Order: sequence, then C-alpha cells, then structure tokens
Amino acid sequence: MEEEKNKMNNWAPAMQIMSEISTWIVVPIVLALIVGKALDGYFNTKPFLFLAITGFAFLVTCFGMYRVVKNYINKLKETEKTKNNL
Repeated sequence: MEEEKNKMNNWAPAMQIMSEISTWIVVPIVLALIVGKALDGYFNTKPFLFLAITGFAFLVTCFGMYRVVKNYINKLKETEKTKNNL
C-alpha cells in the first residue's frame, strides 16, 4: 500500500508540468483562432487578421512554455543543491 502511494507521488510533478504546458499550447491558440475568425468576418479581411493573430498566439505559446520549463529546471537545481548539502 505504501509503495503504491510513493508511485503516485512520483507522477504528481510530471502531471503538473504536462498540464501547465498543455494549457500554454491550447488556450492561446484556440482563443486566437476564435478571435481571428471573428475579426476577419467583421472587417472582411480574410485571412490576414486570422493569420496575424494566430502567429502572435504561437509566439505567446512559445514564451509561456519556455517560462514553465525554465521554472522547473530552476526548481530541480535547487532541490539538487539541497540534497548535496545534506
């Protein structure tokens, strides 16, 4: 029983990273697709606003994923330092 709890606890950080990265992938792109289509329909500029907003959302996604990964790398370095000091 205790071994099963330890296995589940080992998955928690991986699942947290996966959910944060997935959020950074899905949310900006989906919002950009919806807003871009709506603005193109309103201003009759097909497909220019759609493509521009989607490109911007891609950049936002890349930046967000970079920040998440950078934070987790820093956390791993800190835990490694504390383990080495003990």
